[in-house]
Amino acid sequence: MGLIPVADDQVATIVTALEMLARPRPRPLPDSPLRLVRWPTPDPARYRALFRRVGEPWLWFSRLVMDAERLAAILHDPGIHVFAVVDRAGIEVGMLELDFRTEATCELGFVGLVPELAGKGHGGWLMAQALTLAWTPDVTRVWVHTCTLDHPGALGFYRKHGFVPYKRTVETFADPRLAGVLAPGAAPQIPCLGAPASR
Repeated sequence: MGLIPVADDQVATIVTALEMLARPRPRPLPDSPLRLVRWPTPDPARYRALFRRVGEPWLWFSRLVMDAERLAAILHDPGIHVFAVVDRAGIEVGMLELDFRTEATCELGFVGLVPELAGKGHGGWLMAQALTLAWTPDVTRVWVHTCTLDHPGALGFYRKHGFVPYKRTVETFADPRLAGVLAPGAAPQIPCLGAPASR
């Protein structure tokens, strides 16, 4: 067993893919003051702003570095369903993105709430919503992936909701804080080993 060095300008993470191969038994949806609002053709700039608010603490950056044309092509694909989670005041506090582009399959592409809502029970409501929407009559498999950069409870959360791990991979990528894609103070639980670019 050996340690594999990771360059100072890179971040490494273990990615776990999980799947659900049978529709879960229907359960009453948990009560919540939140609601989902479908964005049929999201504006890339508005989408990125919400993506950043939800994902910056976990180094989500993939959709921030895509050019607007490529991102719009994904978001406007009829197989992609994007929802904003909004509170009683109509403020966007989370997101859900479902990917139906593979036949009989739904990927929970992005699922998350802003950090201020963590640990308040809203995640269970959001997952119940996600599974209700994901399991259309044609779907036989729902899957999701998480990684060691995610919230420490993410893997257990997915397993609690019926997902079964089936694959593990290692991913490395350039630290988005060093390039100025994310704020230098983003995800302080993940040490930044270089000098971030000025924003």
